[in-house]
Amino acid sequence: MPVPGAYSGQAYSPAGDKGRYVLPPAFRKAVKEASGGARTLCLVAHERFECLVGFGLSRIDKLHEQLDREEERAIRLGQDDFDRDVRAGQLFQFEQLPFDDSGRFVMPEHLKELGHVEDGLYFQGAGDFFFVWNPDRLAQMDSSWKGAQATAARLVAEAESKAAAKKGGAK
Repeated sequence: MPVPGAYSGQAYSPAGDKGRYVLPPAFRKAVKEASGGARTLCLVAHERFECLVGFGLSRIDKLHEQLDREEERAIRLGQDDFDRDVRAGQLFQFEQLPFDDSGRFVMPEHLKELGHVEDGLYFQGAGDFFFVWNPDRLAQMDSSWKGAQATAARLVAEAESKAAAKKGGAK
């Protein structure tokens, strides 16, 4: 039985009409399960990488636990510069976005800018969350990302091929 909020796999979703994006089926199902049946996608800019992070509502409890652990560690190590309020603001700055049965959602402009979102989104499962990359930004990462880079390149090429075939068939 799948664990709610356990994200794995990869997918690519080209940008849709009217500024909408689509949460791919496997991720949509996991997010809905992790959100107690609600169609609520949480998105936030990654702290270090030029991408976004997605997850369901169940991760909120884990973020509270993380905040407590970080505060306890700072106290134990005598780190006077730890500011719980600042860190809470960082951890909980995610947006809660509704999506429809087809996975369509509207991404706020500030997240598009922070995630360098353009023509499509590459989704990469990472356990408690998933990465949401602009494939071009992912391609610029170092070789520790080579598996994701290869998969993203293949999925983008497949999507472009399908779009070209569809466009050619529509004439």
